[in-house]
Amino acid sequence: MEDKFVQNPRYVIEDAIKARDLPRLLAKAAELHGHFCPFLALGVKAAVQAVNELGVSSTGMEEVIAIVETNNCFSDGVQFVTGCSFGNNALIYRDYGKTAFTLAKRNGEAVRVSVKDIGRLLEEREPEAQRLFQKVVIERKGTNEDQRRLRENWRRIGFKMLDIPDNELFDVTRVAIQVPAYSRIFASVKCSICGENVMERRARVQNGQPVCIPCSGQEYNQLAGDGISLARKDN
Repeated sequence: MEDKFVQNPRYVIEDAIKARDLPRLLAKAAELHGHFCPFLALGVKAAVQAVNELGVSSTGMEEVIAIVETNNCFSDGVQFVTGCSFGNNALIYRDYGKTAFTLAKRNGEAVRVSVKDIGRLLEEREPEAQRLFQKVVIERKGTNEDQRRLRENWRRIGFKMLDIPDNELFDVTRVAIQVPAYSRIFASVKCSICGENVMERRARVQNGQPVCIPCSGQEYNQLAGDGISLARKDN
C-alpha cells in the first residue's frame, strides 16, 4: 500500500471517483473546506461527473486544468476531487459569479458543468436552513445555537444532495477550449528594502533597485498572461 501511495498519492480519491463513492469524497473534501454544506456537495458531484466524463486524472502537473467561475464553497469540492489546485497551477479562477466550472485536457477537450437554480430548490425544500443561513452567514447575527443548528442542517442537506440525480442539479456541456500555456517559472530577486526574495516578474524598480510590491507602495495589479494560475485569473 505504501508503494502505491508513493506512486500515486491520490489513488484513494481516484478509486472513490471511479466507484462514485460520493459520501466518502464529501467527507474528505470537508477536511479541506472546514465544514459540510450543500455547495461543497455540489462541487464534489460536479467534479466527479466531469472527471468520469473526460476519463482523466491529475498528478498536479497541469495535464488537467480546472477553470472555476466562482470562489464559493463549490470550488473547494472541485479542487479536492479534480486535484487541480491553486498550489499546483492547475486551477484558474474567472470571476464570473457563476456556480460552474470547466475541466479540460491539454488538447482542449473539455466538459463544463453549471449548477441549476439550487437556491430555489433549497428555499422550497429546506426553509429552516435557509432562514438560519440568512441569520448566521449573511446578517452575522446568529447565536451559538443558531450556528450549531446551521452546521447540522448543512451537513444533513449536503449528504442528502448526493442522492439527487445529476440531471436535476447540473447542465453539462461538452466544449472545446484553448487551454492556457503551462505556468512559467521566473527567477527571484531580493527586495532592496525588506530583503525578502520576490519573483522577478513581480518586482518593481525604485531608485534603480528592485523592490517588492508591498514595499513599493503600489496596489497589486495583475498582469495578463504571466502564468500564475489562480492569481492570474486568465480573463
